[in-house]
Amino acid sequence: MVEQARTTAGLEQLKELINMGAEQGIGIGSLLGMTAETLEPGRVVFVLTPRAAFSNPLGTVHGGIMSTLLDSSMGCAVHTSLPEGSAYTTLELKVNFVRAVSPDAGPLRCEGTVVHLGRKVATTEGRILSAEGKLVAHGTSTCMVLPAPTRE
Repeated sequence: MVEQARTTAGLEQLKELINMGAEQGIGIGSLLGMTAETLEPGRVVFVLTPRAAFSNPLGTVHGGIMSTLLDSSMGCAVHTSLPEGSAYTTLELKVNFVRAVSPDAGPLRCEGTVVHLGRKVATTEGRILSAEGKLVAHGTSTCMVLPAPTRE
């Protein structure tokens, strides 16, 4: 899955957080039932299986669920790229919904990748695919990179 030679402090921290969350049930990913399929520098794949509780009044998966899946995968792609002590926060999130998703449609797979990682700003893109491999939503985000505090 993840080659040891290709690692960053952010990647290692994210792996620890996800492992801890799996055991203790913490974070938004745990709340929604997201699981990590791939964690590597600049690329993250999360899987989420919708359920009836995720429905909007029309009976399809609420856009907020898919937006959260995209924001999580794209933000964590940035996280996997950061050096020790650095952090990030989402500044902007743009989501395009391509087709409706039924709550019983099976797992959604969301890949987030870093497009650009600078000293202050990172840009990302993400795609959610249905169980059949069809695009259901895609998006982009801009993240502010917060450098590690300097030690004097």
